[in-house]
Amino acid sequence: MRQKAVRSTIKEVASVAGVSTQTVSRVINDRPDVSPETRKRIQNVIDKLGYQPSALARSLIRQRSHTVGVVTAGLKYIGPSRTLSGIALAAEEAGYSLLLKELPRFDTNDVAPIFQALLSRHVDGIIWAVPEIGENRKWVNNLPFDVGVPIVYLTMNPQENIPVVSIDNYAGGKMAVSHLLEQGYRNIGHISGPVDWWEARQRMMAWKDTLKDSGFEVGDNQWAEGNWSSASGIQAVEKLFEQYPEMDSIFVANDQMALSVLKAVTKKGLRIPDDIGIVGFDNMPESAYFRPPLTTIQQDQYNVARVAVEEMIKIIEADWQGLDRITPKSIMSPPTLVVRQSSLRLAITSSLPN
Repeated sequence: MRQKAVRSTIKEVASVAGVSTQTVSRVINDRPDVSPETRKRIQNVIDKLGYQPSALARSLIRQRSHTVGVVTAGLKYIGPSRTLSGIALAAEEAGYSLLLKELPRFDTNDVAPIFQALLSRHVDGIIWAVPEIGENRKWVNNLPFDVGVPIVYLTMNPQENIPVVSIDNYAGGKMAVSHLLEQGYRNIGHISGPVDWWEARQRMMAWKDTLKDSGFEVGDNQWAEGNWSSASGIQAVEKLFEQYPEMDSIFVANDQMALSVLKAVTKKGLRIPDDIGIVGFDNMPESAYFRPPLTTIQQDQYNVARVAVEEMIKIIEADWQGLDRITPKSIMSPPTLVVRQSSLRLAITSSLPN
């Protein structure tokens, strides 16, 4: 049976170095009131014994845990999983640990127990990384208690006096539709995500507004709803073929659905981009290897996550240092258009790189 490793203690370090535990503590916390000779002797003992100060104990003394609570949901989707990965990376670079809570459903409104669980672990702040769906934000201003730590929200409609970091989905949708118009397409259909998602509504609104601003009418026959999955993309595009036969291009609200749209269009004997152009949204890594490669909107979830962590730490540090309270603000991260062969009707696509 393997013996459990015995950790050295601060008392052992103090005994071997011939100093008090308080002096060892000063060295560990890099206090200036220790002579260079004593500091060097204590550090040598620490190295020799392999002493590791308890991060938990130091956090309790300083009343800071250097831990950020993260609440998420829907990690099977590309967006939430990428965002969580970005949060973890940015937090680690900043010297913070994460405490993760995943909601069983997007529409969970009984959030008080979630906050209580995080606060019981003394988190310094909370990042709410759950997409805004339906009315799952009603609780934001109606918690039955004072959370007492800053909260930064991701992927939601900006609200006054609430720190929000999101992708500008509306701007991305306008980029997609404007690009199709520039390529000479005029009958532009849309496959949306589930319309109870704020992101999906923003992308669809951009599709409608861009067409109307360009002088085109928009009818209910020109769009169909998916649920972000490839399977739903097949069903939606088949519906569009039936109800909008003059359609010459499609703005698809995410790349996963766009993949199945490419397959369905090709199976129907239509050429891409000559007969029908397609633009997706996400720029998932595989989209460059679709056949043909997919024009899409790049949304940088890693940057959104990094900015959210940075904003969180700014608020935490300002409070800890007794500085003026940071005014909450909404930050919209701009997307970019990534042009590939699936929409380039006016170009000689055979000469383009993949």
